[in-house]
Amino acid sequence: MFHDTFGYYAHGVGPETAKAPDGWQDRLVLLQGPGTAGARGWCLEAHDLVLAKLVAGRDKDLAFARAALAAGLVSAAGLDARMAALPLVDDQREGVTRLVASLAQ
Repeated sequence: MFHDTFGYYAHGVGPETAKAPDGWQDRLVLLQGPGTAGARGWCLEAHDLVLAKLVAGRDKDLAFARAALAAGLVSAAGLDARMAALPLVDDQREGVTRLVASLAQ
């Protein structure tokens, strides 16, 4: 029904689903306005979202991250600045760091 109404799929997730940088709760962005028909949604800040998607590492997540960088919605420097706050072991964090570097080229 949502897809038929709005033309895209949306999937809400809980805090346990994504691996976002520590402090993400303090950076949430409120989404509400005329297009939300009175509904409110709390969304990850763009850098937190892209890092969480890079941790997931699916093809669609990499495409999203690439597009966000190309559109200027996030910066490689901003992603790098939050990298240490990702709740990952070192080799996982290094993999995400390499992804950011390759996408930023």
